[in-house]
Amino acid sequence: MLDYEGDTHIYLQIAAILRERVAGLPAGEPIPSEAEIQEEFGVARTTARRAVHVLREEGLIYTVQGEGAFVGPSTGAPRKQRKVPLYQQIASDLTEQIKAGKYQPRRPIPGETALVKQYGVARETVRRAMALLRERGWIYTVAQRGSYVSQKDSWPEN
Repeated sequence: MLDYEGDTHIYLQIAAILRERVAGLPAGEPIPSEAEIQEEFGVARTTARRAVHVLREEGLIYTVQGEGAFVGPSTGAPRKQRKVPLYQQIASDLTEQIKAGKYQPRRPIPGETALVKQYGVARETVRRAMALLRERGWIYTVAQRGSYVSQKDSWPEN
């Protein structure tokens, strides 16, 4: 339980709770994302980020860009691989929604902010997913307007 009236910063209280949780986990085990910490404790993203930063500085966890944070030191520590990187999973989900007709050709798909919130990931993860969709021909981006579903004849064969 967080003590909002006490003399200890909230991010340090969250770091203490997370420290106890990771103590019993094997090296390489993923820890909750900043978005999950934010939701669980009802705090701002920066507060969650600061709590994770404390554990990283203590050497209890390490982060891998686009994959998340894991228990253990960063020096060559093994980690449990996700079946599919998060950005690829987001791209796959959006592809299936396009195929199913949820998003129509020449119509917008959700923006970065909406996807960050929906998937609980970092903005960079969403950007990588969008780049993959663009590269494969599922979407195109119009400057200052957003990303749109490509015409069906531009979609990949598979």
